[in-house]
Amino acid sequence: MEHLKQIDPDIYNLVKQEEDRQYNKIRLIPSENYTSKAVMEATGTVLTNKYSEGYAGKRYYQGQEFIDQVEIIAIERAKSLFNADHANVQALSGSPANMAVYFALVKPGDTIMGHSLPHGGHLTHGWNASFSGQLYNSISYTLNKDTGLLDYDQIRELAKKEKPKLIWAGASAYPRIIDFKIFSEIAKEVNAYFIADIAHIAGLIAGNVHPSPTPFADAVTSTTHKTLRGPRGGLILCKSEYAKAIDKSVFPVLQGGPHNHTTAAIAVALKEASTDDFKLYAKKTVDNAKVLAKQLLEFGFNLVTGGTDNHLILIDLTNKNVAGKPIAKALDLAGIVLNANSVPYDKRTPFDPSGIRLGTPAVTSRGMGENEMKQIAQWINEVTNEYTNETKLNRIAKDVKDLCKDFPPPGLENI
Repeated sequence: MEHLKQIDPDIYNLVKQEEDRQYNKIRLIPSENYTSKAVMEATGTVLTNKYSEGYAGKRYYQGQEFIDQVEIIAIERAKSLFNADHANVQALSGSPANMAVYFALVKPGDTIMGHSLPHGGHLTHGWNASFSGQLYNSISYTLNKDTGLLDYDQIRELAKKEKPKLIWAGASAYPRIIDFKIFSEIAKEVNAYFIADIAHIAGLIAGNVHPSPTPFADAVTSTTHKTLRGPRGGLILCKSEYAKAIDKSVFPVLQGGPHNHTTAAIAVALKEASTDDFKLYAKKTVDNAKVLAKQLLEFGFNLVTGGTDNHLILIDLTNKNVAGKPIAKALDLAGIVLNANSVPYDKRTPFDPSGIRLGTPAVTSRGMGENEMKQIAQWINEVTNEYTNETKLNRIAKDVKDLCKDFPPPGLENI
């Protein structure tokens, strides 16, 4: 980065500090990961210089002969990896992808139904702070109070009562397998579109460690980072009959020119996700999460649903007599990065929630395994028990840094 260093040392120094942070801390935020050097190289190419409104073969500007090929490769790889009829790789991220589905399939004021945000859903599935809750008549389904699990019978009854035009499945803080087939059956019973948001689990689906919604859903949306280990972008998969409406919704309804450098990086990530090495990573991500969950349970932590089937763990700290924010801040000081998070039926506010959310994608990408998960659980337990003990936090931070040296992250091996 010599040119950046010369032209803008302020930004250069901040990038270097962020590199150091990502190298020397254990990153457990389940929506974060490490991309490969190849993905990062693609995002920094001259493709960022080209404007490409429209789609391959139907652009508004000349000079698209190479851009078209890049986008076609990304589309074909997405279709192949997820066994989809059609793919759109132009959506700028997950929320714009979800917005595009809304604009393609339903109208403002229509009734929609999605997973409640305080119960682990996503803003764009109808929460009132989001455009989705403001433009549509939103109905939310919740988790079973006793088990913390999706209650498919309750979801079915709610759908029959409210008659939504569109039903979402997918979550940002749900640690169990989602039964997409049942969601599809419920949607058919009430004549609704069924949309699956796989932003968190796309890499697990690509790696064959989580069932795919593609055979059942009318459309599937995703980010391309998180478990998929790509750049910050969006992806929409759909049945062929909805391809034209969804493409039109992305462009020209919601966006202008796509980010071609991101499209290229998505293509690279999708190629990587088709390999046996990626399948091994996906399996290890789930295996690591289960080991970490088991060890946390042994330390007396209250895990929502009692464990995990995927990459994510949600902990209710109420029995530890502490809230999520102070523990998240103390862990960060100790070199372990996760986030405070609401838990189902939380009695605290979203800005001061009872829980913490953590996951294993990034540590798995670094090559960490069972022994490291047990050590991480021990550190989390120590910090939770003495979160105001600065000496303890500093000692753990040093130990974390020493551990991280043995597991250089992808893309940062040579810093």
